[in-house]
Amino acid sequence: MSQEPIDSPTGWVARHIKSYTESGGQRGHLFHGAPTLLITTIGRRSGLPRRTALIYGRDGDRYLVVASNGGADGHPLWLHNLLAQPQVSVQVGAEVFDAVARLAAEDERLRLWETMTGIWPHYAAYQRKTSRQIPIVIIERVATPDPG
Repeated sequence: MSQEPIDSPTGWVARHIKSYTESGGQRGHLFHGAPTLLITTIGRRSGLPRRTALIYGRDGDRYLVVASNGGADGHPLWLHNLLAQPQVSVQVGAEVFDAVARLAAEDERLRLWETMTGIWPHYAAYQRKTSRQIPIVIIERVATPDPG
């Protein structure tokens, strides 16, 4: 993703991303006490890199994010993008890395949902607001080749 990403059009999210990137993750990593990462997807229609900030959890080496869209009836646009192109770029604090994202399988979703609602209890309220099952996305770092 060599082109500069287009940040979320939502004002407060764009300001969060700006603070996060300008400080190398020193500001913005914590959002109301919850850890956040920046994820850059490729727009499924435009082909352009699109960046947003999301609360995350961990499951071993994997990162977890929730496609809650605040409990709206439709999935967030970033989810549609990563379903079309699962290769993403992620920034956690100062670290930036390539990763692959996928939806959590049904057999792992319940355990991961508990993890994420433990980090951000509002997810449970968001789920009550909508009839869609809110997806959990698993992000796994792409191994980089050893230069030696």
